[in-house]
Amino acid sequence: MISNHKIQAALEEIQEISKIDLAVYTEKGKQVAATFQPEFDMEDAVVSFADSMAESQMLSGCHFFKVMVDGELEYVLLTRSSAEDAYMVGRLAVCQIRNLAAAYMEQFDRNNFMQNILLGNMLVVDMYNKAQKLHIEQTERVVFVIDLEGHKDSAAMELVKNLFMTRTKDFVTEVDEQSIILIKDARDLPDDTALASLASVIVDNMHTEAMVRARVGYGNRVTNLQDIAKSYQEAKMALEVGRIFYAEKETIAYRYLGIGRLIYQLPMSLCEMFIHEVFGDEIPDVFNEETTTTIQKFFENNLNISETARQLYVHRNTLVYRLERLQKTIGLDIRRFDDAMTFKIAMMVISHMQYVKEKE
Repeated sequence: MISNHKIQAALEEIQEISKIDLAVYTEKGKQVAATFQPEFDMEDAVVSFADSMAESQMLSGCHFFKVMVDGELEYVLLTRSSAEDAYMVGRLAVCQIRNLAAAYMEQFDRNNFMQNILLGNMLVVDMYNKAQKLHIEQTERVVFVIDLEGHKDSAAMELVKNLFMTRTKDFVTEVDEQSIILIKDARDLPDDTALASLASVIVDNMHTEAMVRARVGYGNRVTNLQDIAKSYQEAKMALEVGRIFYAEKETIAYRYLGIGRLIYQLPMSLCEMFIHEVFGDEIPDVFNEETTTTIQKFFENNLNISETARQLYVHRNTLVYRLERLQKTIGLDIRRFDDAMTFKIAMMVISHMQYVKEKE
């Protein structure tokens, strides 16, 4: 149902123009919005009028009107005035409220339609028939999942709607208590750089406007309506894999998950077997802050010893000594590409195993 706030705003605008007071009630006689306070309880009068066959009626100094939406009684509108144009203003107000309600119902239907697509609850043939009725065209889209720190609130949801729902081709919806889903028309986003930029804009707005930390994952571009669910699953996986392997990133794309996506899908038995083959019965406990920083910088600089030593502000021989000490402990010389790759994968597998155990 359309919000009471929107109805109140519409009545106040009409009253300001016409100087005629109005009120809107449900068919059960509960007041929804008004520009005046009735002198006595109108519940019985409203219910009686709602049950009658009349479309309009004069009672107790007020004009009563029925607001019908799709053939169903949605509201009862009252105008209070002895002026001759009170009836005309009432009829115009009925049109305004009816149009607002119809627009809301269409938006609700469109939102519900997209939710069913995301969750895979529609047959393809039904999907395209419904899309045609709702005037939803088939075009290139990308699904963004905005994961909020803590539970989302109405302010965060409204912020995303204000950013994107001015465009009728974009959809903002939700299917759980944790995240907001943006189904974005991608025709004005020509490349991956534009997608990444949009994800950063969302994060920045969440920080500055809604005062909440957020991470954004997004899937691949899709054209068919039924593939929107696929892009949604990709966006969810991007966030999940990002938590494990790329925790420092606030935005992450499915297509750039790399080897992390493969490791995420490995069964735990295979992970344990691999770690046992690399390290033996026990994982070496050598990853203090100095060693971790050294390894990280060494990989960031593509196994370049001189550049890594420069960035760590240590002598080249000092860095070599650290790497040789690590080799004696773990049995891998990460100065060699094959050993470096094995070690990198092993560390990611360990991170995955720890994440799974923490979730249990």
